[in-house]
Amino acid sequence: MNVSETALKWILWIVLTTIIVIWLGYSMLSESADKTIFMPGPLSPGHHQLADACGACHADAFGGGEVLQQSCVDCHGEDRVKPFDSHPAKKFKDPRNVELLENIDALMCTSCHTEHRPEITAKDGVTQPIDFCVHCHQDVAEERPSHEGMAFDTCKDSGCHNFHNNRALYTDFLIKHLDEPPTLKQVVLPAKEYLDVIDEVVEYPREKYPLTQLEEKDIDAVERLTVSPEIKKDWLETSHAKSGVNCTACHITEDGSGSEKWTDHPEHQACSSCHSVEVSRFTEGKHGMRLKQGLSPMTPENAMLPMKEAAQHEDLTCSSCHGAHRFDVVSAAVESCLGCHDDDHSLAYEQSPHYQLWQKEISGEAEAGTGVSCASCHMPRISYDVSEWSSRIIVDHNQSANLSPNSKMIRSSCLHCHGLEFTLEALIDVNMINNNFTGKPVINSETMDLADSENQRRLKAAAEDEDAGMFGF
Repeated sequence: MNVSETALKWILWIVLTTIIVIWLGYSMLSESADKTIFMPGPLSPGHHQLADACGACHADAFGGGEVLQQSCVDCHGEDRVKPFDSHPAKKFKDPRNVELLENIDALMCTSCHTEHRPEITAKDGVTQPIDFCVHCHQDVAEERPSHEGMAFDTCKDSGCHNFHNNRALYTDFLIKHLDEPPTLKQVVLPAKEYLDVIDEVVEYPREKYPLTQLEEKDIDAVERLTVSPEIKKDWLETSHAKSGVNCTACHITEDGSGSEKWTDHPEHQACSSCHSVEVSRFTEGKHGMRLKQGLSPMTPENAMLPMKEAAQHEDLTCSSCHGAHRFDVVSAAVESCLGCHDDDHSLAYEQSPHYQLWQKEISGEAEAGTGVSCASCHMPRISYDVSEWSSRIIVDHNQSANLSPNSKMIRSSCLHCHGLEFTLEALIDVNMINNNFTGKPVINSETMDLADSENQRRLKAAAEDEDAGMFGF
C-alpha cells in the first residue's frame, strides 16, 4: 500500500468518525431527535410507549441513579405513600433494618425494576428473581406457622402478597370478611358526586361557567363555525349545557402569551379547566401517559393486548371515549372500550352476568349503580383526596391503577358487590378472567383458609386468657 492510499484511508476514517460524532451529539442533545438508538434494550411493557421520550426517566442525560429514582417518584410516588405502601423507605432507613439493604437495596426502585433488560423482566416489570422475598423473610415460618413449607416463589401469587400495597390482604381485613356470601345483599357502586360538591371543587371556574341551564339561543360560537343540528342536540342534552358550559369554554384556549385563540379540535388541556383531577389521572395511566410527556396520543396499534383492526390508528384522548359535544358517559363506559379491545376477556363481556346488569341499569329496569360496565371495574369510583381538606368520589381515569396485580381491584371494585372469598377465587381463576367472570370459580383460595385458622387461634387464645383471669392465674 503506497503513502497516498494510506493517507486517503485516514482522511475517510476521520471524516466518517466526525460525521458519526456530530450525528450522535445532535441526537443526544436535540429535543426533537430520535434517541432510541441509545437504548441498550427494549423497555418493559409498562413503559414501552415512552421509547421516544428518554427524558421521561433520564431527566438529566448525565445524571446517575438518583435521577432515575426521582423520575420514578415523580410518576409513581403518589401511589406509594402510607397507608398504601407496605415497604416505605423509612422502614429500611431505620438503623435496625439497615442490614437488609445488603441483600437488596429496597430504597431504589431500579433495584427491582431495571429497564432495557427483557431477558430478566417478568410480570409487572420486576427484574428480581421471583423468590426475592427470601432476602428479608427467611424466618417467616417461625413468625407465621401457617406459612410452614411454602416456597418463596409463591409469595406474589394472586391472592397473596403485593410488595407495594398489602392493604387488601392484611390479616385483620381477611378475618373481617370471613363467611361472606359470593354476592352481597346490597350491590351498588358509590354514587358520583361532582355536581353535589361543586362548591368545594377548587379548580372549577365558576366565574366563567355559572351553574345555569343554557338554551340553543345562548350558543356563543355562531361567528366561529356553523353549528349543525346534531351538534346542537348533543350539546343541549349534556351536563355542560345544563351547567352553563358554552362552546367557547372548550374551543377557546390561551396561547401562552395571555391572548386567546380558537381551536376546532380541543385537546385534553381544555378539559383540565374543570376536570383537572380526572385529566391528571388519565395521563398517569397507559391510555394517556404519552400526553403527559408531550408526545402524540397513544394509538391501539401500540398496545400489547389484541386490538381491533379498525381502531389501530385512532388517537386516545378524552374525546376518544367521551365523543365531542355529547360526552356520553354511558357510551364511554362500554362501547368505547369494546371499540378497541379485542382480547378474550373483553370479547366475553357481552355474554357475562355483568353485562346483563348493565343493560338493566341503562334501560331503567334497575337503579343507578347496580350495573357493571367495563369502567365499573377498570375505572372504578373511588374516594380521592382532591385537596388537603376535602375528598370526593371520582371515576378514576387511571385505568392502570388497579390492573396488575389484579388483587388491587379487590377494594376499589369487587367488594362493592361480592364477598372476599369469592373475589379472591375469581381473580386467581384464569378461565373466569377469560370468560369475564361468567359462572363460578373452581380454584380454592388458601388465603381465606389461613385467615380462618388464624381467627380460630385468636379466639382460643382470648378464651384461655379470659379463663386465666377468672381464676387469678
